Amino acid sequence: MVDVLDNKRAATRFRILVEIAERQPAVSQGEIADEVDVTSQAVSEYIRALVDDGLVEKEGRSRYRVTKEGVDWLFQAAGDVRRFADHVTEDVLGAMGEDAAIATDDLSEGDTVSLSIRDGLLHASPGTEGPATGVATTDAAAGTDVGVTSFEGVIDLEPGSVTVWQVPAVRAGGSRVVDVDQIADGCADTDLVAAAGVEAVVSLREAGVDPDVTFAVGEVAADAAERGLEVAVVATIDAVGRVTDTLRDGDVTYEVLEA
Repeated sequence: MVDVLDNKRAATRFRILVEIAERQPAVSQGEIADEVDVTSQAVSEYIRALVDDGLVEKEGRSRYRVTKEGVDWLFQAAGDVRRFADHVTEDVLGAMGEDAAIATDDLSEGDTVSLSIRDGLLHASPGTEGPATGVATTDAAAGTDVGVTSFEGVIDLEPGSVTVWQVPAVRAGGSRVVDVDQIADGCADTDLVAAAGVEAVVSLREAGVDPDVTFAVGEVAADAAERGLEVAVVATIDAVGRVTDTLRDGDVTYEVLEA
């Protein structure tokens, strides 16, 4: 796994590759140097290394383009940053601050509550039964949102898994050659259905299934599985790799099946 927060050089390499992707193909090393706060000579050395590693290709004088491998590296590195930010905001700062939960019963400010995850959402129940507790910061009727703070313990959560159904690209028949009954059955007992690619969306519609998600599918599926949900992803063959890379980086259990 790429860790762009591991050291300054890795972080600078990530930022320069992002700047190239944003400015390509006409790349001004001076502008990148000003943006990243390094010297133009340093930028030149970083770009030379990126070219040698196959992440960037040179098209002419001051003309560069990020390769497919470079795009994949950026996706992976950006995922590392996102997961670290999520850890800080949710696990570290979240335990120090206040969060919202769904009250399972009427609650009053100051009540001690037991916390659990249901359908991917935080729920608060009266009492201290369960491995994680908090204190209600607001009054709340059953079924409404309640503020919770003073978290203690760890929520007992069984991670979910992801099933990825692979459908052909339109050049290979697309939705016309998909077993839509198989897709319908595969999505029937899941908590979330996601589609990556036009052929995948059409295949789900032909199966009578409306996808819950059609963008950032890998990230959403990984997050949902971490919250204990069972997820079905229908993905065009060209998009399967991006989805599974994200799931693998998130250490999510998944399997890929032919639709």
